[in-house]
Amino acid sequence: MQTQDSKGRPLLIYLHGFLSSPQSFKCQLMREQLGADHPSIIFCAPQISPYPAIAQQSLVSLLKGFLKSADCGPIGLVGSSMGGFWCTYLGERFNLPAVLINPAVRPSRFMPAYIGQVLRPYSGEQRDYRLGRGDVDTMEHLEAELPSPLSNRYWLLAQRGDETLDYRDAEDFYRGQRQTIEDGGDHSFQGFARYCDPIVEFLFNQ
Repeated sequence: MQTQDSKGRPLLIYLHGFLSSPQSFKCQLMREQLGADHPSIIFCAPQISPYPAIAQQSLVSLLKGFLKSADCGPIGLVGSSMGGFWCTYLGERFNLPAVLINPAVRPSRFMPAYIGQVLRPYSGEQRDYRLGRGDVDTMEHLEAELPSPLSNRYWLLAQRGDETLDYRDAEDFYRGQRQTIEDGGDHSFQGFARYCDPIVEFLFNQ
């Protein structure tokens, strides 16, 4: 996990996508731009398990730990793809603002295609994963915990050229929230650097 220790400063938690890692391009770019332009903001990017039960437990534990700290400042979330789902889940549970980048809306819909397959992280991590039916059931349960309508605390960033997820699902799911939907692009969200400063302003009013 990438983090740095400080007191009383804002905390930005970046959640990566399925089988990705804190070494992903957007995560590293966000970290570098915060360091250069917003050094007062603490950056944290945990490694997220592809197994939903483990991911949920570790992320909830992480947030509880930060929130229990008397020195913790305001917390904002940023998530890409599957990380967008986790941001929404944590945002609702802990009343936190979040920016969602080409987010996965109903991950349980695509997870069955991976059941039984050997899954290797895109990061090159030397570890294999295998999802089972129980993982899909767990994700469906987590999805069902999200209220409808959602709290008004989100900003959707999506590109219509996303080749992995249909932007229209996110557009509908986050209807009523702030939305920026661009023509073209792809699942990696082309030109993400343009949004680093606006993301900070949205999350922390800086």
